[in-house]
Amino acid sequence: MKKFLAAFAAVALVLTGSSFAAETPSAASGTALTVNAASAVLMEKETGQILYENNAHERLEPASVTKVMTLLLTFEALDAGKLTLEQPITASRHAISMGGSQIWLKENEQLTVHEMLKAVAVVSANDCAVALAEAICGSEEAFVAKMNQRAAELGMADTNFLNVTGLPAPGHVTSAYDIALMSRELILNHPEIREYTTIWIDSLRGGASQLVNTNKLIRFYDGATGLKTGSTSTAQYCLSATAERDGMELIAVVMKSPTPQERFDGARALLDYGFANYTLMNVYPDQVLPPVNVKLGKQSTVQPLLAQPPRLLLEREKAARVETAVDLTGEVQAPVEEGQTLGRMTVRVDGITVAEIPLVADRAVERLTTWGIFRSLLRPLFLAG
Repeated sequence: MKKFLAAFAAVALVLTGSSFAAETPSAASGTALTVNAASAVLMEKETGQILYENNAHERLEPASVTKVMTLLLTFEALDAGKLTLEQPITASRHAISMGGSQIWLKENEQLTVHEMLKAVAVVSANDCAVALAEAICGSEEAFVAKMNQRAAELGMADTNFLNVTGLPAPGHVTSAYDIALMSRELILNHPEIREYTTIWIDSLRGGASQLVNTNKLIRFYDGATGLKTGSTSTAQYCLSATAERDGMELIAVVMKSPTPQERFDGARALLDYGFANYTLMNVYPDQVLPPVNVKLGKQSTVQPLLAQPPRLLLEREKAARVETAVDLTGEVQAPVEEGQTLGRMTVRVDGITVAEIPLVADRAVERLTTWGIFRSLLRPLFLAG
């Protein structure tokens, strides 16, 4: 099993590190992108590959896009059993004092975790974000410390969080690249976030509080799945926009756009560029993999399999030029571990190797005992008689 996990990790590393991101914004499309923002990033979710970047590591105020991390930690708390969706959360005096975007919680008012998640995801409710943070960590300060710890774990080197809401605070900064990293972590490992981020219109408090999504792409962009808007007078207009088409989900981040419309136009241009020029392709051997003989094993053969179903991110115009070659051992000696490497499949595009995927044993095969070996040697003699 250890060998299987090592092989799996190797494949992930090879596929994630493959070099098919466009060298320039116009490499695949032939036309330059127009994104009116101080910085921008386009990332593919599955591989984490960057397809476009401009000032990707410039440290800027994220405004309410901060709440991507707030949402991520809330879902991780749900996974860990620290919260349940139907658990009531009581609004504190501190939570209701936030100002900015909110649903006007009253002190000691209770909403469920599910309702507060909806308010944060749809209308960017600062009061609910703080209430969730307090429920998870006891205080906003403790939750912020957890946000920065998680950011460090994700490799968000440009980030320093000072609050859970994104309200202006000197030194509360991140980058378009770091926003893409935390957005990817959220949508990759918590796809249930879509239940909230794809809501266009909804309500709370039995219909008394109406919610309309601040992310207009949810209604007007084909395949939109989320994720989070943000704006203040100093951050200007920010957005982490996610969308999926044909099994490929993209993350478009724009920071410090001058107007709300330019924020959405920039994200739309990035997403259009990605969907038009890239594809995720399943790659399999060109031939049926034959069984591998097992010497001195309780079974005579073992079946090789790909360590994982390989998915390769490619420029669309190169997809038809993918070739595979298999290098497989003819025999292996028992004992054989499940996931033991038996060979590899090499993937090439235009003759250039872009991935090497291990071929591994589909099951374990025990070694014959001394008596078993002796009996296997005698069997042909008895059959001949």
